[in-house]
Amino acid sequence: MTYLQTTILLALTLFFQGMPRCSYAKSPSPNFILIMCDDLGYGDLQCYNPESKIESPHINRMAEQGVRFTRFYSAAPVCSPTRGSCLTGRHPFRYGIYSANTGHLPQEEITVPELLRPLGYHCGHFGKWHLGTLTKTIKDANRGGPRGVKHFSTPSMHGFDESFVTESKVPTFDPMRSPLDASRNGWDALTSDTPSTFYGTRFWNHQLEEVKENLEGDTSRVVMDRVLPFIEKAAEAEKPFFATIWFHAPHLPVVSDPKYAKQYENSSSYFKNYFGCISSMDNQVGRLRDFLKTLKVEEDTILLFCSDNGPEGSTEKAPGSAHTLRGRKRSLYEGGIRVPGILIWPNHTEKQIVDTPAVTSDILPTILDLLGIKYTSPRPLDGISLLPILRGETKLRGNPIGFQSAKQIAWQEDEFKLYSADQGNTWELYNLLDDPTETLDLSATNPQQLNQMKSNVIQWIRSCKASDGGNDY
Repeated sequence: MTYLQTTILLALTLFFQGMPRCSYAKSPSPNFILIMCDDLGYGDLQCYNPESKIESPHINRMAEQGVRFTRFYSAAPVCSPTRGSCLTGRHPFRYGIYSANTGHLPQEEITVPELLRPLGYHCGHFGKWHLGTLTKTIKDANRGGPRGVKHFSTPSMHGFDESFVTESKVPTFDPMRSPLDASRNGWDALTSDTPSTFYGTRFWNHQLEEVKENLEGDTSRVVMDRVLPFIEKAAEAEKPFFATIWFHAPHLPVVSDPKYAKQYENSSSYFKNYFGCISSMDNQVGRLRDFLKTLKVEEDTILLFCSDNGPEGSTEKAPGSAHTLRGRKRSLYEGGIRVPGILIWPNHTEKQIVDTPAVTSDILPTILDLLGIKYTSPRPLDGISLLPILRGETKLRGNPIGFQSAKQIAWQEDEFKLYSADQGNTWELYNLLDDPTETLDLSATNPQQLNQMKSNVIQWIRSCKASDGGNDY
């Protein structure tokens, strides 16, 4: 070997040794945990917004050690539709979940746990469900009971082996209790002798029995108390597991554990309870990661953390932050759908920042690709596998991301985004790489890009309508 060849070989070796190690090879049976917060804004975490007051050291550490997506999207700007996309890989307008408390997850949909169970996976769902009602007989939450029988749809009907769930929101501390003069936004934690009433939303186990024990204190802790035994049982049986942990925090009403609210005692009640319930939830994320280490399954477990949509309320009056992004919850501007997205798989991934767009609909295709499983149904998927992006093989998504919510439509093709507030009567065009705050409308100056994207989104909307009409089943 010549001196020049030796020098080149040494340089290449040093170069590749310095690259982030990412062994996303097809794995026989990694565990999967999907943590989803409720209404957590893009700017709420310090790993996305250094100016945030909220202390979340465990989630920040995940972002530091793993993969932090800068353009991770919820499939919708409200709760239920995004949750459906996580389990199906499909836009929720394909199966009738147009908004929160609308429709339910049909049994004909193919879900992640239904695909994983034949491979020996043990599948559990914990926390908020919001993809259907959980009782046909008792008045419960938003739609449960006789009034919502046609929307009865439970985790057990979609491939889960275990569950501990509420239909929808509960207070983020003492979830069964509400003060007599309750504010919609939340309240300070109640004492044992504070006059209170039943909040109205119940926890149910997998057998659809109402759970009444161990429901006091921080709601994130209440949920995690059910997650850890599920994981331990699977680990002891040497079975791979899939767990969805859908925290209620920081959805209204926000109530904080007093010890976390104390960290923000100089803030108003609404703000300190919002901040505190996120810090308390963060503590449970740390508890989970410590438990995985104790069981020696941390390196076998892929953990994804995200939010279901942007923050509630107005910028001026609500504590949640979309940082510099335009819009909030219920909006298809970036602040309503761009959310924190963090993935960690110890000893398989190292720290990296991914600027390529990703969406909650990508979860199912990515899991299947990682396991080497083919999606055999001819029905359309809206998500794609993120493995080529995570492996560094490409920085372009290639496939567009479509959004629909109420009268709004949005369509993203890498750097460009098309937006309509009135069902396509008028359109706005933005370059998100140059203008992430969506302040410069390019529709008049770039008509060729506008028309090409309009044509594509119209075709996609037709496809969604065909699916929603039952063509996929």
